Amino acid sequence: MTTRPTQPLTLVVGAGGLVGRHLVTAHGRARHEVRVAAVPWGDEGESISALLLALDDFSRARQGRPWSVAWCAGAGVVATAEDALAAEVRVFDRVMGALAASVGPDEDGVVFLASSAGGVYAGSTGAPFDERTDAAPLVPYGRAKLAMEDTVQRVASETGVRAVIGRLANVYGPGQTLGKPQGLLSQLCLADATGRPLPLYVSMDTIRDYLYVGDAATMIVRCLELVRGEPRGAVVTKVLSSGRPVTVGYLVSEARRVFHRPLRTIAVGGAGTGQVLDLRLASRVWPDVDALASTPLAAGLSRTAADVRARVVSGGPLDP
Repeated sequence: MTTRPTQPLTLVVGAGGLVGRHLVTAHGRARHEVRVAAVPWGDEGESISALLLALDDFSRARQGRPWSVAWCAGAGVVATAEDALAAEVRVFDRVMGALAASVGPDEDGVVFLASSAGGVYAGSTGAPFDERTDAAPLVPYGRAKLAMEDTVQRVASETGVRAVIGRLANVYGPGQTLGKPQGLLSQLCLADATGRPLPLYVSMDTIRDYLYVGDAATMIVRCLELVRGEPRGAVVTKVLSSGRPVTVGYLVSEARRVFHRPLRTIAVGGAGTGQVLDLRLASRVWPDVDALASTPLAAGLSRTAADVRARVVSGGPLDP
């Protein structure tokens, strides 16, 4: 007779992205069996088909085991057009609907959604923002994240699975996609590696929280462990940040110090309504998790710069 595995099973959607890739590693350290699902974002129908196939395989494998689905996928950024973001939301809704339909009674399942603190709090007042702050998105990107959060709430209510909504700070680290118009810290590293000046679209006194991706992944795994102690159907929203906000000016200065050479920047402005001056973050939920954000900015900068420089020197594609 074949013995079914009993170790936790995790499906990471968006495992090719920065957070997803590191979350696969973190779950592996936690001795989970990890399965991955890529999303071909160029075509909505293909995205749905690919994810439903991955979910069907996952559904068969998870029987009788504690499981989690971590949604870390998304091609959109703050400047993405509303119609493209609407397609992402439709893909998410379709897949979450299929997951809900497949959940049997008393399953020990957890859903994680990587949301965006910057997106949902862009128009909020009274920084630092925490889980009690009223969300006030300014652009379609933030509204799309809130729509996905609503879907998670509905799935948990309908099925009894537990869920964590992680409102992430600006995540950075080795492996970040350099082709997207996002990731100031990685773009600083790219400017250093290529010798090109970096255009800055926000003022030097803009405040952001930068969370090293390895820390973010470890924090997410811990959140998924903690939520299993909550009642069935519970949804916990958690701000995931370093708790060490800095200005863009400080970040540029620190980059110059870490790189040991000049770094040219060009102030061009024109960031648009999605970028606000003060996005300090705090958290009142599961405070012990916050201690896992332990990587100093200088150390994270150094690791990211080494990764970016290696990609530039190799002459291969800049995106992993």
